[in-house]
Amino acid sequence: MPRRARIKHGGVPYHVIQRGNNRSACFFSEEDHVFYLESLLEGAVRYGCAIHAYVLMTNHVHLLTTPIDGESLSLMMRYLGSRYVQYVNYVYKRSGTLWEGRFKSSVIDSECYLLTCCRYIELNPVRAGMVAAPSDYKWSSYGAHACGRPDDLLQDHPCYLDLGKDNQVRQEAYRALFQHDVDDESLIAIRETVNSGLVLGGDQFKDQIEAVLARSVRVGKPGRPRKRGVEAVRSDKSNPV
Repeated sequence: MPRRARIKHGGVPYHVIQRGNNRSACFFSEEDHVFYLESLLEGAVRYGCAIHAYVLMTNHVHLLTTPIDGESLSLMMRYLGSRYVQYVNYVYKRSGTLWEGRFKSSVIDSECYLLTCCRYIELNPVRAGMVAAPSDYKWSSYGAHACGRPDDLLQDHPCYLDLGKDNQVRQEAYRALFQHDVDDESLIAIRETVNSGLVLGGDQFKDQIEAVLARSVRVGKPGRPRKRGVEAVRSDKSNPV
C-alpha cells in the first residue's frame, strides 16, 4: 500500500517526530545534544522554519515548527538529518543510517491545540520516567517557556505570547498549564495524527486544509474530503510517542 502523501502547507504549525533507526539511541553525550540544536538552528534559519517547542529524547526528537512555505519543513529536516548523521558517524567511527526512515509530521490547529502540543512535547521526559518534572530535563524548550531560560533557537508563537502582557506573567501562566498532564483524548489525537501524517484540529480548520489540498486530512480512509461528518478518533493507546 503506498504511503500517504505528506501535507505541505506553509504558515501553519507542524508537530514533527524523528526516531532513531529501530528505535535505537541517537544521542550519546551532552555534546551530541548541543550539536543537534546548533544544526537545527542553522537549518531553521536557512530554510525559513520558526521553532516553537522541542524535546530531545534518547532515541527520538519532537519539534513544533511553522515553515514559511510548503517545502521549508522537508528541506530543513533533510539538512538537519544529514548533518547530524555525518557528525555522529565521524565522532563515533560508525557508518550507515541513524534515523528510522522519513520523519513523521502533522499539521496543528493553533487555536485549539498549539499549547496542548507544547505540553505534550515538553512532558515527554516525565511520561518516560526520566525526570519528575519538566523543569528537571535540560534538553527541551520548557526552561525557556516556563522559566525564562535564554534560547536562541525558539521563536515564540502568538498563542504563547497571548498568555500574558510580559514575560513574567506569560511564564507563570505557562507553568500553570503543567499542573495537569495532557488529557487522554488529546494524547490519542496527537499520537494518531502525527503517526498518520494528518491534521490535528477542529472541523473548520480541517475543512480549510482540505479545500487547499483537495484531499482528506482526517483520521480514516484516504480519499477525497467528506462533505459532512467527522472521522471518529480511535481509542487505542498503543505506540505512545
